[in-house]
Formats: sequence, structure tokens, C-alpha cells
Amino acid sequence: MIIRALLFLSVSLPGFTASSVPLNHVDVKAAGMNPARIADIHQRMQDFVDRGKAAGIVTVLARHGHLASLDAVGYQDLESKAPMRTDTLFRIKSLTKPVTCIGIMTLVDEGRLSLIDPVEKYLPEFKGQKLNPCGDRAGYACGLVAPHRPVNIEDLMKHTSGLRAPESSDSPAASLAELVAKAARMPLLFEPGTRWDYSNIGYDTLGRIIEVVTGKLYDQYLYDTIFEPLGMQDTFFYVPQEKRARVASVYTDVNGTLKKADIREPLRGRDLPSPAGGLFSTAHDLLRLNEMMRDHGALDGKRVLSAAAVELMTTSLTGDLKAGWAPGMGHGLGWEVVRNSEGMYRYNSIGTFAKGGAYRTHEWVDPSKDLVGIILMQRTNGGGDVADEINAFMAMAAAAIEQ
Repeated sequence: MIIRALLFLSVSLPGFTASSVPLNHVDVKAAGMNPARIADIHQRMQDFVDRGKAAGIVTVLARHGHLASLDAVGYQDLESKAPMRTDTLFRIKSLTKPVTCIGIMTLVDEGRLSLIDPVEKYLPEFKGQKLNPCGDRAGYACGLVAPHRPVNIEDLMKHTSGLRAPESSDSPAASLAELVAKAARMPLLFEPGTRWDYSNIGYDTLGRIIEVVTGKLYDQYLYDTIFEPLGMQDTFFYVPQEKRARVASVYTDVNGTLKKADIREPLRGRDLPSPAGGLFSTAHDLLRLNEMMRDHGALDGKRVLSAAAVELMTTSLTGDLKAGWAPGMGHGLGWEVVRNSEGMYRYNSIGTFAKGGAYRTHEWVDPSKDLVGIILMQRTNGGGDVADEINAFMAMAAAAIEQ
């Protein structure tokens, strides 16, 4: 049975913590949105489930700091028919990256590092790193050379570092320190700052820098600095045993049929807390994180980031470089940013900042509309950041705005 969890009246949501911005109950009127159009979003998401495009979907919208909708359709697990719930836990994959950048920016706010600092200042193993002028090819005149400048922290955050992942090994790294040290020995793919090339290992390197600067393990620093202050009680790298029944299954489309993907659960001691994509979270926790960004770095009277940090993170910093996975996007620090009219096809304003994850998780903040949206699925293929479900939800969310 498909669960209908659409709430578009002023209804309390059990389990949601009280907030100075009322995220604990739905109030479409205060959000300035149209209840009928909000209900249409539920039906559209249900249609994707009915056609076998997704096992289940959770969506959430907030505007002016008021919750406009929280909706769950379909199944958390198709085989058991466990219904999708609004508190289901998702592997959010690359939505982890903005969180890692928030961790770095807290250190910039405290004057403990600068974005233009070379990585080698904190990780000496990067000293003397070489560049392959042929990129990932071999051939004539492909001898390694010194880059014009070393990779800096901002390069890692913008995906302009040229850093490449270390060769695969039968013995996985036991720590971020070991993993990043292997990457430091790899030649760069291009001159730092000259191209945009998505780099997970660049974000793993950011996690290691956090450890070196703070003296704490990466995941512990995020908990102390971000998750605990924001009340993100369901955000983890390792899901506690008592909450694992709430984790959604991951599916792959195989010739038009959803098949369960072989995803191994991360267990402490065997898997690293990946700064590039290792977090589990819920719609509610992600809403709190994005509301903090919408409100210039603070939530519930607790400041996580300076307003200056938020402004820089959500500004396109990649110039004319082709960046991002959707039309019209540039890249800030952790988020992609709508930089021109090509990016407005989903009714996003220029300046909207967004991030997508590999399993069809997506979040965005549109400052001009004062709108926050999150859509969570668990599917390995099917359109990436421009998947039909994401395109439909984003456009319909903006279309529901009344005033």
C-alpha cells in the first residue's frame, strides 16, 4: 500500500524538534504557497512510483522559514513492502560535500586556515607534486613537470585541483591520512584552477585537512561543530543498529525494472567516513542544514557559519569554466550555483545554490524566492542531477508560490 504522508494544513509532526523557525509543523499559508499545487506535487511523485521509476520518494519544501510540505510516497523497500516514511534514512552521497565544506569554513571563520593556503602547508606529503601535461593519457612529451602553482584549499572545494584518485588496491586505506597520502603521490591531471573536474579525492583531502588542523577525527569534528548544534539527530556516517530498519534500499533500473542494488552497509572499523559522500540523513535533518544556509549561517539562535562564509560558499567562483551537472551552473564551495539564464529552466532564480547526490538525492536554496527544497530517492541510475523527478519537483515547487 502506498503511504500518503502529504501534509498541507497546519498539522504538528511528531518527533520534530521545536525550532525558532517553525519547522515542526506545516503551514502553507505562512509559506505563501498554494495548497492545491502542493497537493499536485504529491500526485506527480506518486506517478513516478506507479510507473516504476522510483521505489519511493520523500520531498520537503519550506519558504520564509515555514514548512510548506513534507511528503512520502512509495516504498522504503519494495520486496518487504515497507512504506516510505518521512523519517526514512537515505544515503545522501555527494550531499555530504557541502557539509565537509561547512567544516572547512568554520576553520576559516576562526582564522585557522585560509582558502588560498596550499594543501602542502597542512599535508607535507603534497610537496613536490607533479603534473602530467597529457592528463590521464600517455604518449610523446608526457613527462611529468612541476605545476605553475601548488593545489590550494579552494581548488579542492571547487573541483579545480586536478587531483586524481589513487590506483585501486586490494587493501583499502585504514584512515583518511593513508588514503590522502596515496593521492598525493599521483600526478595532477591539469594545472590547478584551469579546469573543472569532479574530484571525490579532493573532498577526502579536505576531510584530512580538518583532522590535521583540529586534532579531531573528521567525523567527530562535524558532529561537534555542525550536527549537534543544528539538532541533526539522524545524520551519521555509521547508522546505529537501532535505526538501521529505517534505511531505504537502493535500486537500479535494469531494462525498465527496478532491481535491488548490492550496497554493503558501512561498518565502523572497515569503512572510512567519506568526506566526499559517506553520510546518511533524513529530510528533516537536511532541511535544518539548508535552513541554516538560507538564514546566513544561523539557526535557533546558534551560529554555525558567518554570513560572510555563506555568501562566498554560494557564489559561483568558476568563471566561464564548464562546471556542474546541469545547464547554467557554476561552482561555489560545496554547492553548484545557477549563474545565468540557462539554469532557470526549473524556475530557479539566478543565485540559487544546489547539490545532488549519486543516488538521486537533491537539495537547493533559492534566496530570491526564499525557498528551500529537498527530494530524496535511492536509485543508482536515471538522469543524475537532471532526473525527471528532480526537474518536476523543482519546477512544481516554484509554481506553487502564491505571494
